[in-house]
Amino acid sequence: MPPTDPAQGRLYLGLMSGTSVDGIDAALVRFEDAASPALLAARTFAWDAGIREEILALSQAAIAVDPDRLARLDHRVGAAFAQAAKRLLHEAGVRAERVRAIGSHGQTLRHSPRGEAPFTWQIGDPHLVAERTGITTVADFRRRDVAAGGQGAPLMPAFHRALFAAPGEDRAVLNLGGIANLTLLPGSGEVSGFDTGPANGLMDAWMQEQCGQPFDAGGRFAAAGRSDAALLAELLAEPWFALPAPKSTGRDQFHLAWLRERLGARALRAEDVQATLLELTARSIGTALLAAQPGTRRVLACGGGVHNEALMRRLAALLPGIEVTSTAALGVDPDFIEAAGFAWLARQTLAGLPGNLPCVTGARGARVLGAIHPA
Repeated sequence: MPPTDPAQGRLYLGLMSGTSVDGIDAALVRFEDAASPALLAARTFAWDAGIREEILALSQAAIAVDPDRLARLDHRVGAAFAQAAKRLLHEAGVRAERVRAIGSHGQTLRHSPRGEAPFTWQIGDPHLVAERTGITTVADFRRRDVAAGGQGAPLMPAFHRALFAAPGEDRAVLNLGGIANLTLLPGSGEVSGFDTGPANGLMDAWMQEQCGQPFDAGGRFAAAGRSDAALLAELLAEPWFALPAPKSTGRDQFHLAWLRERLGARALRAEDVQATLLELTARSIGTALLAAQPGTRRVLACGGGVHNEALMRRLAALLPGIEVTSTAALGVDPDFIEAAGFAWLARQTLAGLPGNLPCVTGARGARVLGAIHPA
């Protein structure tokens, strides 16, 4: 998605904050057609520390949610999303009236698409985004898919197909956010996709607790440790990993309390636990990919985890004969694919076109996703 002249085509703005809660990704995108997005401007805006702490606290499944506290956080997250959109447009020199719509993912607090009352829950008041930006805002994309019997995730495979599918070559797009997910793009045949388990989320949480750092830069802390085989086996024994696709998960499933329960009384160095968490991420991805699409020739990675050099090296080692590279190799910025994808989903919704792939999410059919909040 090379930078280009914003005066042409229709402009959409995508806003995304993932399970890592490492910032609000904002991407201004021009679409000539569904398969030809041009990234005009993009930036990650840091969360206010207090808001980030609230999100992390309330996204733990064991935490009882006070409705007043939640309502205030919903407002604050919506205001932060609106401010991120306005700042990006200001920096790009683009007036709000030139943007057809904002696609706002919001911030996931809970994701539980299985069971008697399946649900997914994103906050970040879209009414506030529309009001403060003066731009039509499309939001709440996941719940329609869940209502149709789907997982509500992952939603990016349709966008990945438009960007990266290659006839005759089996490819996979690997999103390394707080949670890892795969989009499988066979050289011929149906697209599929699913979450594989933790990516950065557990590693980031452990780094914050043990070292006071929001993430493991380059994976150097993990590289200084050694993976513990017994702990790794305990983590991989989690029943969720054995569930068949379609499946999805979130921070409410894989969090520090989950880790501590399995760590038990083991006296491990902090860096050894970090190395084990990195191995958990790499193993769960590699096992899932080889089982689902053994003929994969290229893995195109995106999301914050592409900057974890130790993780990328370990993935390559576990996938011999498969090229593991960043989407940057194809000229697509790996840090803003999801934000651009939510701009694309807003475009789909306004055009009355489906945004999900039932073969990925398990929904009963293709659905137009999201709710529209006029400017």
